[in-house]
Amino acid sequence: MSEGQLYRLRAPSTGRELLLPAVPGKVYRDQDTGEELEVVGKVLPLPPSKSSLPWAVETLRFCNWCDQPAQKDLNDCPTCGRRMAALPR
Repeated sequence: MSEGQLYRLRAPSTGRELLLPAVPGKVYRDQDTGEELEVVGKVLPLPPSKSSLPWAVETLRFCNWCDQPAQKDLNDCPTCGRRMAALPR
């Protein structure tokens, strides 16, 4: 990720969540309620990673060599380093 680590922030009263590259020490506020957003976690993959996709069921596939999960936008498996088979169209 070139823009930095993504964080998941949540508005406590509404439960609405937002993903953004947060800066430590900066206060982020919900646009509708104006309340301070809480940081609830880091989004995988952690930098440095060649993928810009978060780890989610919709964005993962399995390496045909080692059967480990990898993001769909990668050509080489981050676990075994081998070239993965092409995605079906």
